[in-house]
Amino acid sequence: MEDADCVVIGAGVVGLAVARALAVAGREVIVLEAENAFGTGISSRHSEVIHAGIYYPPGSWRAQLCVRGKALLYDFCASHGVAHRRCGKLIVATAADELPALQVLMQQARANGVDDLVALSAAEATELEPALVCHAALLSPSTGIIDSHGLMLALLGRAEAHGAALALCSPVLGGQVGSQASVLEIGGQTPIRLRARSVVNAAGLDAPALARKLRGLPPASVPQDRLAKGSYFSLSGAAPFSRLVYPAPSASGHLGVHLTLDMGGQARFGPSFAWVEARDYGVDPAEADAFYAQVRRYWPALPDGALQPGYAGLRPKIHGPGQAAADFRIDGPSLHGVPGLVNLFGIESPGMTSSLAIAEQVVALLAAGAGGGLVGHRQRF
Repeated sequence: MEDADCVVIGAGVVGLAVARALAVAGREVIVLEAENAFGTGISSRHSEVIHAGIYYPPGSWRAQLCVRGKALLYDFCASHGVAHRRCGKLIVATAADELPALQVLMQQARANGVDDLVALSAAEATELEPALVCHAALLSPSTGIIDSHGLMLALLGRAEAHGAALALCSPVLGGQVGSQASVLEIGGQTPIRLRARSVVNAAGLDAPALARKLRGLPPASVPQDRLAKGSYFSLSGAAPFSRLVYPAPSASGHLGVHLTLDMGGQARFGPSFAWVEARDYGVDPAEADAFYAQVRRYWPALPDGALQPGYAGLRPKIHGPGQAAADFRIDGPSLHGVPGLVNLFGIESPGMTSSLAIAEQVVALLAAGAGGGLVGHRQRF
């Protein structure tokens, strides 16, 4: 049996952010990744948007950690050469009955500490984006885009510079957690048992399933996991927009098919939304019809045949159809009773934007020990 100080399970953007923060704090860190490369799951199948913190309920972890994480992320990108652009976003009402939704978003954004939104008339919005058609809009100047692979490379580089190590093709098959240490059973070409003082479960889609394999963790502390699939279509040809465009959210809370840009200026539209039972990353070309209809509400000039199947992603939901959207769960010892263990559940959007702030919370939880709770518990950072 091998011994380790701190093990982070999962080398997506959140796991790498946690590993970097723990290593900087002086912990000896090993990152275990089941795949043969880092960031092959959720972290490589999303919109690469740096979110402002507008959409999430005031006081929720998603709101607080998004706003805090956004500031940390822009600073990190600037200081570590990660490609990004603060391009801004327009949230548009395409019908008169959507205007109240913009007012609600403005109020919610202010409650979340996002105080830079600007209300625009249709004429003002069209002046910024001549191809746009809308009744009114909100401008979010602090929304941006990022090279997510470059971000993960930088996080891994900083973690390794402080002594962290990444072990690929090292799936965690199960383990025993307890008051003294946790013992993990690791597969791969050379299976081993690893005894760790601290364990962070940042396994993304697999986090609940992995937690259920940890003997000694109360089963009631593990949420039921669900999957939601979202597909994206790419625009062939040049995009006529320099900013992101999001429709006003629907009554269900779905943000609709929005227009995002990558660092090369290529436009893509999505995501769609569907509850699924199995992991499926295929994009059905037949979905394009619905995409055309939704996009043309704010860009009527979208040409026929311009949308090409792009990619699909899965969100690690911990609520199901008809249930209220779940908040991030950062479950430490004070919640489940196991010293040195932190489980990260339901870290979907805005998980990348929040990653550095989530890492702060994990470091604080492990430093506080079994009697500690999250820093400021929804009050401060």
